[in-house]
Amino acid sequence: MVWKPNVTVAAVIEQDGKFLLVEEQTERGILFNQPAGHWEADETLTAGAAREVLEEAAYEFEPQQLVGIYRWHAPGSDITYLRFAFAGRILDHHPERKLDDGIIRAVWMTPDEIRATQERHRSPLILRCVEDYLAGKRYPLDMIVHYD
Repeated sequence: MVWKPNVTVAAVIEQDGKFLLVEEQTERGILFNQPAGHWEADETLTAGAAREVLEEAAYEFEPQQLVGIYRWHAPGSDITYLRFAFAGRILDHHPERKLDDGIIRAVWMTPDEIRATQERHRSPLILRCVEDYLAGKRYPLDMIVHYD
């Protein structure tokens, strides 16, 4: 068997000092996450991040920078995630849109609120991505090449 990571895309969206998270039902209960999910075949990483934000939070998102690339092995499993986290801007909101199955709501939280809810985070990558964003970590999107 060949090992391969699960590639995911995530959005680190800050607006007025708050970050967009989603509250979702998981196998471990109701937890917080950035709008994030698995990268799908035949889409760019940025298109995947934009899709996930729309599906999970009903916001149109334009990725503008790469915050970071993160490897995380989920404890108690054989799953390793490779997360590409993007910062960018909100273009529009569609509050009438039905959210993905399992998503309870989109919520805006301050960095202190995010830090205070760590026990309810889906992974440690949530806080790490926010802290990296707050530290000014941003990389140009052209460092990602989709070569056909």
